[in-house]
Parts: sequence; C-alpha cells; structure tokens
Amino acid sequence: ATGDRPPRQSNWTERPPRRDNATGDRPPRQSNWTERPPRRDDANGDRPPRQSNWTERPPRRDDANGDRPPRRETPENPLKRKRTWGGFANPSERNYNARADYHGKKAFAPKRRAGASAEDGMRLNRYIANAGVCSRRDADQLILAGAVSVNGNVVMEMGYRVKNTDTVRYGGNLLNHEKKVYLLLNKPKDFITTVDDEKGRKTVMDLVQNACKERIFPVGRLDRNTTGLLLFTNDGDLSLKLTHPKFSIKKIYHATLDKKVRNEDLQSLINGITLDDGFIKVDEAHHIQGEKTEVGIEISSGKNRIVRRMFEHLGYEVVKLDRVCFGTLTKKDLPRGHWRLLSAYEVDSLRML
Repeated sequence: ATGDRPPRQSNWTERPPRRDNATGDRPPRQSNWTERPPRRDDANGDRPPRQSNWTERPPRRDDANGDRPPRRETPENPLKRKRTWGGFANPSERNYNARADYHGKKAFAPKRRAGASAEDGMRLNRYIANAGVCSRRDADQLILAGAVSVNGNVVMEMGYRVKNTDTVRYGGNLLNHEKKVYLLLNKPKDFITTVDDEKGRKTVMDLVQNACKERIFPVGRLDRNTTGLLLFTNDGDLSLKLTHPKFSIKKIYHATLDKKVRNEDLQSLINGITLDDGFIKVDEAHHIQGEKTEVGIEISSGKNRIVRRMFEHLGYEVVKLDRVCFGTLTKKDLPRGHWRLLSAYEVDSLRML
C-alpha cells in the first residue's frame, strides 16, 4: 500500500538502544554550576575592569573642545547656517511671521486695490457680515437677489462700497455694522447707571469710557448705592432679551439689613407679597453663613428698586446691596470698579437663556 517506497519502521524496539547516559550520542549537559571555572579576583572574569573614575580621563584643552580643534569657516568648508523661519530660529517664537521667507526677508504684504483707500468705506458684503446677518459669501447672494438697499436704493453690484454715513437696510431693518462688544463691570457705589446725567454726577460710563471704541450702553440698571455686576453691550437684541420680563433672567443679590431677619419674613418673600405696583415674589431667600442680618435673594423681576422695596414693606432697611450674579455671569476674579470683556462662551451662554 506504499508503492515503491519501503515500508516504514513502526517497531520502536528495532531502533538502536540509547547509551548508558540516557542522552543518546550527545554528551551530558553540565548542570552543576560549581564545576564552572572560578572568576578572577577582580570579579569581572577575563574582562579588564571598567574605568569608572572620570578624573583619570585626559583633561580638555583650553579651547573647551577636547582634542578636536575648533571648527573654522573656510571657502572650501563653510559652516552650516541654522535654518530660520521668518527671521527666527524657532517658529514658536513670539512675532513669528509665517509669510516671511526662511532667510528673514521682508514679510509679504497684500497690495491694496488700485484707487482704494480708507475713505472709500467698506465693502457691502463685509458691512452685512459685521452686522451679524450672515457670512460674506451669503451676503453676496443677498446682494445679487436685490434684498439689500443703500440710502433707499437697491444695490446689486458686487464689490460696492458703503461709507459710515450711508444707511443700509435688509428686509426693511436698519443694519449696524459695528462689532458686537460685551463688557462686564463690577460697579462700585456712588455711580449713576445712565449714559448721561444732566446734574453732572458720576456715571457708570466714566468707568468704561476707555474700554472700546464702539458705543455701548448698560443693560438694565443698578441704584446709586447698589454695587455688583452690570453688563454693557451694543447688541440691542441681547439687551432686550436680558431685560424683558417674559425671559425671567435670574439675578442673585447679597443684602445686608439693619436688623435680624426672621425666617417667617423670608418665607413671606418666597410666597409673595403685594406692593404698590402689584404682586411680587422671590425664587429663593436664605440667611448667609448663619448671619441673621445678611440674606441671599434670587429674583427674576427687573423692576426698579425691587429688593429694597420688598424689605421696606416688611419693616427692614437695606444697609448694603450687592448683585453677585446676573444670568450665567458671576463676580469671580473681578474686583470692585474693574471691568472685563466676555468670552465667546459666556456670550453664547447668555443667548441660550
């Protein structure tokens, strides 16, 4: 059944017997480590000991380059220059200009269109984009569709420029091309919340007069003796949303009273009381850190002097009043009398209220 191949030896007894050492023809393995030749006295075998004393190395030359002489630049062997990025060795350095050549040449500056100047005004699509209507590309489509008018005339010309004195309307609404600014002030005492005061008193505009070049106005108002958060902006839509009663934007006040406030009166504020201009109640009212004369009030109403009038109705006089929270904004890291610009995240949070 195997063809011409000889039959396979399947009888293991026919194989030659192993030798007496039970390993066949292979000599036995030395498993006794004591039979290995002993190491030398230096404990490194036949290898000479390693020089670990650095003081035995030959001293460097005075040129601090060891035995190698310093490299000099010659016409036949010039030194390699370090690659620069816009005149700087490291692209992460300050003032790095990606438009500059590798060898520090003058940075590329785009040429202004022939005949164009700052007095010519702004392109119409950019004007619309700055007003917050849409992007520049979408503004081009609005212009081609005849949906934009300048000084009462429909403009369909691409690249049309408008001046600051021109009146631009889209959908019948007047557009304002100023950049939207959002500024938060920690108002101190003795400042009037108004844009202009006829009596010449100090106003909150004196505190933010150098903050930006855009014309901003306060959102809501705080009394002259009330301190705390006050928002400024030139965004009329957001200002209307934050002050309109139907949106119920929460505000938290820290009130200090002339005497201890009873728990029954705090519960009355939560349940609601009736003032001269109608019924009013607060969302929350608690004592602050066990002090019976200090109360935290959370309220959504924006009526004039509402917190002071509520406590006066219950027989208390407000000694200090500080607004510590307005919507999603807090006084964290903002000292009294200082201001800061809102981040994009904070602006988006206000818009989502």
